[in-house]
Formats: sequence, structure tokens, C-alpha cells
Amino acid sequence: MHNLIVTEKPSVAHTISKVLGATIRRDGYLEGGGWLVSWCVGHLVELAPPGVYDSRLERWNRADLPILPERWQYLVSSSTKKQFDVLCKLMHRADVDRIVCATDAGREGELIFRLVYRECGCRKPVSRLWISSMEDAAIRAGFANLKPSTEYDSLYKAALCRERADWLVGINATRLFSCLHGVTLNVGRVMTPTLAMTVEREASIAAFKPEPFYIIQLQTGGCMASSERFKEKAQAEKLLAECRKSSQALVQKSERKEKSERPPALYDLTTLQRDANRMLGFSAQQTLDYTQALYEKKLVTYPRTDSRYLTEDMAAGLPGLVMDTAAAFGFRGAIPVHAKQVIHNQKVSDHHAILPTQSVTGADLSSLPAGEASILRLVAARLLSAVGEPYRYAETVVRIECAGQTFTAKGKTVLDEGWKAVERAILGDTTKKGNENLGVLTEVQDKETLPILEAQLKEGRTTPPKHFTEDTLLAAMESAGAETKVNCPNGAREGGLGRMPEEAERRGIGTPATRAATIEKLVQKGFLAREGGGKAKHLIPSEKGRTLIAAMPEQLKSPAMTAEWETKLTQIEKGQYAPEQFMEEIESMMKSLVNQYANTPNAPAKAASGAPVVGTCPHCGSDVAEREKGWFCTSRECRFVIWKDNAFFTRLGKRPTRQVVDKLLRDGRARLKDCKSQRTGKTYNASVLMTTEADGRAKFSLEFENGGAR
Repeated sequence: MHNLIVTEKPSVAHTISKVLGATIRRDGYLEGGGWLVSWCVGHLVELAPPGVYDSRLERWNRADLPILPERWQYLVSSSTKKQFDVLCKLMHRADVDRIVCATDAGREGELIFRLVYRECGCRKPVSRLWISSMEDAAIRAGFANLKPSTEYDSLYKAALCRERADWLVGINATRLFSCLHGVTLNVGRVMTPTLAMTVEREASIAAFKPEPFYIIQLQTGGCMASSERFKEKAQAEKLLAECRKSSQALVQKSERKEKSERPPALYDLTTLQRDANRMLGFSAQQTLDYTQALYEKKLVTYPRTDSRYLTEDMAAGLPGLVMDTAAAFGFRGAIPVHAKQVIHNQKVSDHHAILPTQSVTGADLSSLPAGEASILRLVAARLLSAVGEPYRYAETVVRIECAGQTFTAKGKTVLDEGWKAVERAILGDTTKKGNENLGVLTEVQDKETLPILEAQLKEGRTTPPKHFTEDTLLAAMESAGAETKVNCPNGAREGGLGRMPEEAERRGIGTPATRAATIEKLVQKGFLAREGGGKAKHLIPSEKGRTLIAAMPEQLKSPAMTAEWETKLTQIEKGQYAPEQFMEEIESMMKSLVNQYANTPNAPAKAASGAPVVGTCPHCGSDVAEREKGWFCTSRECRFVIWKDNAFFTRLGKRPTRQVVDKLLRDGRARLKDCKSQRTGKTYNASVLMTTEADGRAKFSLEFENGGAR
């Protein structure tokens, strides 16, 4: 008998196979030692589009909304069907008596496996492999401690709710507002509120009016002291004259305090993405891709984690890991390992913080691609810093009086660099933190009189909010709704002011695993653009993005609403919230949204912003506009389009031009010169004839110049 292992990716399947001795290659799987190891290719099974439920739903019609499937249907795409068939065949083999789910240990990984298992109609018992490292020892330990799949039923239910909620919001809201406004408006449960935050930020920047302010600076024998800000220049000039008239200042109080800065916590995915964007200019998706590659190379632990801490059972192995990591990166200094700083059982959910593995000692790190090497160095520096000594410094504040006004000078002296010295040694100039001993003050005494060597007026201007970068947008996504009106669990007053539970994985918009993809999708769809010459580029909403947000009601673009949904999904994972209730709430919202606009007429059909109208649709009479991929009818209920990459024209060795499209729209025919026969390679002249199907789709035929047609 055999055990079948199903992984999420082929690379993971090969790694596990080597550990288990399943080294015989078959078509779509590996075999050996009583094991069969196969893999998915991303989401093999996906939710069916509306047209599968009813062919009339292929058209976008407000009268058909809301679309709320009673029985959800799924499809296997043609591109992945071969591997799906392999898995089904293996699951139903007579000599397979148990299946091991070894997809990524998280919400999406659980969903990928369960949908394949269900779609294949398999009923065999399933165990779950749950590991945070791809090292051989971790894999062996995981197989020695396989868990019943039923322990992860709540995780699957949360993933299923997330997927279906995204489908309901995306399908219904996109169709509703596209029909209302006569232009395609892509709406997403997570994507739209994320975009809304960037639009709001840019609006704040545009509306900001800088205001001048003025300060007086005094250079004394001991320090440079500054006054408070003045809005009126005349007030500042009056004080300046009085200070210059007075030749001395009196020390009111000189205070020196020793302070310390604790080491930072370890990395979760979001903080790693933020630092990589700020320090290295990597996008969130690039950082995730690099970290995933390092994970599959056994050099870091599981990347899609929301925890910044370790569990108590990891404390014993921590000193060894710190020493190995320090050696791998050439750090020669002493690193005291304060394990308690990074141990917190209650703050670890599915996975602990991202760590380098002990495999870094035997690996050829110089052979890593530059991006992966940079991320690994960040993770290593964070581990060595997190267990280190605090950064200690002395802060001196001197307040002096002149002309009846108080002036303040601040200075700072480093006493012990602590963890910052370790960080600087590993990362070098990457941190860009500069000299920590700036502003050292000469020691002065209370009531001491100081000579005024120079007095000057400095003018400044208030600055607007900063454009979002991926660093700051990720932070905003993570904290969105962290303190807002939510239906708080654990007895809190419903609808009252409450804080999202700190232990919740999804405190804001999206999850650590999905935020990068959300940002990337907004860029790819043209809603956001990366601009600026620095490493961390600005994320600026396009006109298309601003138009979308302007058309959206508050509930669809509210970060607070999305944060509430994410919190409820986390509660479903923990068995604290009913999946049925969650889906009822989403469906109710879609019904309410459609009813809200029931009496609002559709806007006249129009082309997308900036898209030129080239003619009239031969099917419905609406405008036809040129867009990136073709010439489209602007009516959402019509399916007429002439694609620029058109298969009919490709067979002729041609590509439709605007002139040809113009002729087809006006006359239903257009003459083409020098068409090329695919069979003989010879050229000929002919006319393309265009008619339309019942639903508006274009249909082409060819008429030869001797009168024949085909």
C-alpha cells in the first residue's frame, strides 16, 4: 500500500521526495519507499464564472443582479487539467490508502488541497503536514507528527468564505457600477479600499496649503537653541531684535537622562516587506518571491507569517542558530543571546517569525541571486539584532531664557550601540542611519549665564502628507480598522468603539500573504502607478483609479468595513464565528447594494476615459471605442469587439488597423492587400466581410477578388 502526498508546488514535492526516498520519476509524480508524491500547480480548481450557472449571465445586465449562487460550482482550467487528472488518478488508485496534505501551511494552501480533494470525489482519510521549514530535519519531524485533517476544518471554512466573499463582491459590484457608469469599473473586496486610501492621501496632498513659520536660533557659548514657532514674521523679527540687543542668556534648566531602545522584534512578512522596500527598493511582491525562493532552498523558515515571535520550545536551539548565522555572515563580535526578548507563545499563531535556518552554514551564499541574498541578509541581521543588547544613549535637554522667551537645545550621546552595532555590521550602509552622536552639547549648569554669539531668524514651511510608498501603504493596510467601530468579540459592546484583537492575524486590509498581490494587481490594472526616482517609489493613483473611487459608495471603499470582515474570517479560523453567518452578511450586503441603486438610471454608454470613439456598433448602435487590446462596443450588454490580436486576421498574415476597422464598421467589408496563404506561402488580395452573431459577437469571412468566398 502507498501513501499519497500532495504539495502545492513541484519544487516542494521534489524536496520532500528526497527526504522520504521517493526518487523514481513518473509522469506528474514521484514514487518510492511506499510514497507517492505529487503536486498542484497553484489553484487547480477555481470558482466558476456566472455564465456557468446560467448562459444569460455572460452578459452584464443590472436586472440579473445580485448573482447569489445557491450551490457553488467549480471548474478546472484547461491549462491545469493534465495535473488535476494525475492527482485524481492517484487519489483513486486501489493501493493508496491514505493521503497527506502537504500544501503550504496556511489558509490558501488548505483551500487549494481541499478543492482538489472534493472535486476528485475522494473519500480516503487525510492527514495534515504542518511545517515552518523545508530543512530535512523539519520535514522528518513533521511526518513523525502528522495531524488529522479535521483539525484544520475551520481554516478551510475561513478560506472558503474568503474566496466566495471576494467572488460575490467582485462580480456583483463590478457589474452594477460598470452598468451604472457606462465604463468598466473593477471592484474588489480588498483592492478597492486599498486604492481608496491612496486616493484619499493624494487628495490631502493636493488640498494642502503650506504655511510659513519662523523660529529664532541662538548660538551661545554652549549650544544652539531654538525658539518656538511663530506664524507671524513680525513677531519673530521683534524677538530677534530683542535677543540681539541682549548680549546674554540664562540657563533655566539643564537635564540629562539616560535612555535605551530595545532591540526590534523579529520579522513577520509585512515588516520584512516594509524594510526591503525602504532600504532596498523592492516591491512587496518581489520580497515575497525572494523569501519564498529562500524558503524552498531551505535557507529561511516559512515566509507567510504574521508573527514576530518564537515559541518556548525553540529557546534551547536559539543560541546555536545565532552563532551559526553570525558565522555565515562573517560577524566576529560577541552576541549575548537574550532569548526571552523573542519568545512569546501567545503571539505565535500558525507560524513563528521568519528566521534563517541552520542550513546557512553549509550553503554557498555567494551563489544566490542578488535579490535573494539581500533578503537573507536582512533576515539574518534582524535575528542577531533581536536577541542583542539594548541601544543606550544619554539625552540632554537645555532650556535657556532670553528676552522673556524660552529657547530649547537638545543633544544626544551614544553610551552603548548594543544591537545597532550588530545591525550596522551586517547591513553596512543599507540602514542609512548615519552618525548617532549628532547634537552633542557642552555641559552647562542651571542659572549659568551664557554669551549670545549669534542670533538669526530661520524661515520654514509646513509640509504636506507624504505620498504612499509600498512601505507605508503596507503599514496602512495592516493597521486599517485597528481602532474603529467593529462588532468586537468577547463581550464587547456591539458597534462600540473597540480595538481589533492584537492576536488576530488580519487586523486590517488583506493578510500578510495577500497584501503584496493586492498592490501588484492595482498596478497591473492601471489603478496605481509607481513613480519617483528613489529606491522606494511612490504609489500614485491614476485617473482611472480616482474615477473608480469617486463612483464607489462608502461601504465598498471603507478600510474599516474590510478590516471587520478580515477579523471575522480570523474568528472563523478559530471556531469563534459561524461561516454561514458571515456569508449571509455578505449576501445581504450585495442585495442591499443592488436595491440602493434600483431606481438609478444607467449612465449613457461611453468609452473609457481617453478612449477614442471610432464608429458605431453594427449590432446595437452604441459607440465603438479603441482600447489597448481592441475595438469594443461601449454597451455593457453587447459583446461586439474586434480584437487587435485577431485569430482570423493572423491566419491571413495581417493585423487589423484603425483604417480597416473603420471600413468594417461603416461598410461591413474591408479590402486587404498581400494576404499570405498559410498553405502555399503565396500572397493574394481579398476582402474581409463582417457580420454579427445574435449576442453581438463579430463573425468574419473572406471574399476573393474573383467573387469567391470562404
